[in-house]
Amino acid sequence: SSCAACEEEMPRNATCCTRCALPLETPAPLCGRCIRHAPPWDAAWAPFRYEWPLAQLESRFKFGGDLAAGRTLSLLWSASRAPHDLPAAIVPVPLHPSRLRKRGYNQALELAKPLAKRFGVPVMHDALRRTRATHAQTELTAIQRRRNVRGAFAVNADGDVPEHVAVLDDVFTTGATLAECVRVLKRAGVQRVEAWALARAPART
Repeated sequence: SSCAACEEEMPRNATCCTRCALPLETPAPLCGRCIRHAPPWDAAWAPFRYEWPLAQLESRFKFGGDLAAGRTLSLLWSASRAPHDLPAAIVPVPLHPSRLRKRGYNQALELAKPLAKRFGVPVMHDALRRTRATHAQTELTAIQRRRNVRGAFAVNADGDVPEHVAVLDDVFTTGATLAECVRVLKRAGVQRVEAWALARAPART
């Protein structure tokens, strides 16, 4: 279990856009971007804001091979209040095989497992695959991020995908990766797709 003091320090994403989970200064149903241009997913859930100290833990988990940090993060996530209408399956954003070999694990899949257990929802870890290696999104602008992931995912043809799924990633920054996964799943006939992430990055000015 994670200690209460550590849990208290975590930046919760309580006031956010109902559609894309963007942290907002004051409560509003939608952020300006979602009003202008509805995203491809049907709803988003990101219980935390991507800020200190969660950002440091996440970085140790993702890039430092610190699986204990990952366990803490998934415990924090599973202790968060879940959306009312749970999906039939959780689809973690896949890593390209070359990245997976280098890192040794897919951080999205590791975060998905405890959530799936808690909600009694299966993880479809092979529903999507990465068809090409992409550059790390970290240093890219929003437009570059969209171009970087365009056409990078495919639905495994033999995968019988349910009508309602959640695509899960660790951090939701511009939403480019999640959006691309959502589009691919919707093209494959999935009716409702949600974007789930542990943490949502604040808007870039």
